[in-house]
Amino acid sequence: MSPLALLVVAAIGLAALLLQLRLRKDLDKKIHAPIWLNVLGLVFAVGAVVADFLHLSVNIMLIAALAAVVCFGFSGTSVLRSLRKHKS
Repeated sequence: MSPLALLVVAAIGLAALLLQLRLRKDLDKKIHAPIWLNVLGLVFAVGAVVADFLHLSVNIMLIAALAAVVCFGFSGTSVLRSLRKHKS
């Protein structure tokens, strides 16, 4: 699987989690994803796409895509941890 495809899957997963969070009616307390982590992930994602589009070094594109996936993963983990704490 290409790194950009993996990046798209991670971004879609995070977007689905955030949409589910917004649509749930049973949450008393507002649970938010860390904005700075999402912005950092978005910057890395755009960097990976630009590096691929401009045919820059493959290593730059791979590192940027991996960094974006890690940021989205940590952000999703943070939201899920908050949901789990809220439930108990």
